[in-house]
Amino acid sequence: MKFSERLKELRSSRGLSQMELSKETGISQSAIAKWELCKTEPTASALITLSVYFNESVDYLLGLCD
Repeated sequence: MKFSERLKELRSSRGLSQMELSKETGISQSAIAKWELCKTEPTASALITLSVYFNESVDYLLGLCD
């Protein structure tokens, strides 16, 4: 599973819109949208922020493990 799919799955499973996730994490909504559409990739600091927020490993977010 790709990062874009994993992010959308995690966000949706918690009932969050992109804007709500943006407010919770301090990451712009446009960045989240671009990641979910595979237009750009997240920075290391963004991956860490999402990892902490979702309580998942960076490897999990990147689809390197289940």
